[in-house]
Amino acid sequence: MMASISDVSQLACTVSATGISAPSYADVLAYLQSAYQGIYGSDVVLDNSTQDGQWLGILAQAITASNASMIAAFNSFSPATAQGTALSSVVKINGLARAAASYSSCDVVITGTVGRTITNGSVRDTVYGYIWSLPASVVIPAAGSITVTATCTTIGSVLVGIGSLTVINTPTLGWTSVTNASASAPGSPVQSDASLRQQQSESTMLPSQTIMDGLLGAILALPGVNSAEGYENDTNVTDANGIPPNSIAIIVDGGDATQIATVIANKKTMGTPTYGTTTETITDSAGNSRTINFFRPTVDAITVQLGLLALSGYTDAIGSAIAAQVAAYISGLPAGSTIYTTRLYAQATLPNAEGGLTYDLTSIQMALNGGTMSTNNIVLPFNALPSCPVSNVTITATGSS
Repeated sequence: MMASISDVSQLACTVSATGISAPSYADVLAYLQSAYQGIYGSDVVLDNSTQDGQWLGILAQAITASNASMIAAFNSFSPATAQGTALSSVVKINGLARAAASYSSCDVVITGTVGRTITNGSVRDTVYGYIWSLPASVVIPAAGSITVTATCTTIGSVLVGIGSLTVINTPTLGWTSVTNASASAPGSPVQSDASLRQQQSESTMLPSQTIMDGLLGAILALPGVNSAEGYENDTNVTDANGIPPNSIAIIVDGGDATQIATVIANKKTMGTPTYGTTTETITDSAGNSRTINFFRPTVDAITVQLGLLALSGYTDAIGSAIAAQVAAYISGLPAGSTIYTTRLYAQATLPNAEGGLTYDLTSIQMALNGGTMSTNNIVLPFNALPSCPVSNVTITATGSS
């Protein structure tokens, strides 16, 4: 911001090596008042009780609004500062598009007669009774079963656990059973600006010199993919994560299994085996069948207990805001994360303006999958995502003495 205006040219925005800046409304108004009195005399009264003072205020507001528009236009050319439609436009240079509201998806294993084709098939879950559509055409291979991705026909977040998609909704001759070996990847609302900026940043890894970075960047660019993590074992022995020698393991949340496997097949180093619990058979350009394995993440439930001393002004609404902030932080961590107890203190501390001065944190404990609460850090398996809904965060507030 400009401290003061000494020249009429300084009423407009200024672009420098540090970016764009503009004078404040108060500085613009002060300059207009000074210039006006320079013309008509210093004894002219220009406060809000006078018509001339009000007119100068209107002019200052117009100049300030024009400057704000120019700053917004300037910032719209960078993914780091663009917002809304401008951000949607600028990320196109990376071949990206803002994700629309999406449907939940889940990998299912279809079993039946070899060679049988299932056309426009669908299954039903035993939890909510929602219908999940299969790809338009599914052919049972020689193995007698095939893994495909089923998409919920109801938009939004639909969560079903392992073994919940077992009802054949469109009975077809030769189709004998269906089940899911992993939980569903929930759908999501329209992609937020923050998420799109992160995707744009990660997408720049596509032309990278590191094979793994390029592979993950390509997977993250697929529709419906929420997250992707990669591990490489370049040793001659099985590593601590159980990944076989000289293999890679990719963990992908969301997205179509066939598309993901195709990207892995195309991007990985030739001759490198893939490791995972989801298996897809990809046919390359030469007509050769290649088996690609990857992981769908398991979900580990995290529960948190917060102890605090309630000070003057503390309310249940402030407690709910604390719980929401802690839950969002944990649920946003990637697969294989370590959840540090001490770092939750920062997440449980609200800004002063939002009630941060109305309580004092006294303790934080966590538990994994319903285990015993403790102050220990939680180390997730490399293929596990943390889940912490707000209902998993309990706050115990004691009054000040």
